[in-house]
Amino acid sequence: MVRPTIILSAAAMASCAYAFAPQQVLSRNNLVSSTTAMQASRRDFFIRAGSTALVTLTTATINSSPAVAATTPPTAEEIERIKVGYKNIQYLLDNWEQETTVCRENGGECKRDADAARRAMGLRSTTDPLFQIEKVFNKVKYMEDIDLDKLEQFFEATEDWNTAMNMSNSMAFISQFAEYNPGGGKDEVLKYLNEAEIQVKLAEKALSVILDCVTSSPQ
Repeated sequence: MVRPTIILSAAAMASCAYAFAPQQVLSRNNLVSSTTAMQASRRDFFIRAGSTALVTLTTATINSSPAVAATTPPTAEEIERIKVGYKNIQYLLDNWEQETTVCRENGGECKRDADAARRAMGLRSTTDPLFQIEKVFNKVKYMEDIDLDKLEQFFEATEDWNTAMNMSNSMAFISQFAEYNPGGGKDEVLKYLNEAEIQVKLAEKALSVILDCVTSSPQ
């Protein structure tokens, strides 16, 4: 079992080393509707509720000028980022061993490397489709055609995404140094790489729910 102290330490190191973790994420609200509430008021309720559902995550060292709270729905390009990111994660999971193995040129030594996992999760570069994708999630409550019955599912999925994203980041980061730590070795690399894979699978599941919410219309 992975020791909690190692995970917490690695999470802090990963945040300082690359500083690509998202700044804000959605937190699930207690979306309890009054039995006397009018259907027409539901959107205003969720917008107000969603606005209070944000929690501060980590402060990125690479940051643009202070952003104003989003008041517009996600663009078609932003929705496409979620779709592309989801496909990238699916491809990674379908080809996990291949994508997490790096070999030197001319038949050199091969070793396992979790960098592909961090890249697929949007944690390596500003050009990654899922880079700070939580900012896009924050705009979803302003979509006119969103199925309001799926909003609670959506908020739950964003929490699940956040948890899996942070854990996969920590496990992948630990695996990159596990071989050289005292008592480490290739077995330790593989152990944390497997843990990262589990978290990526959970992230893929959460992103599937999110994608369904933002691409389906109410009946």
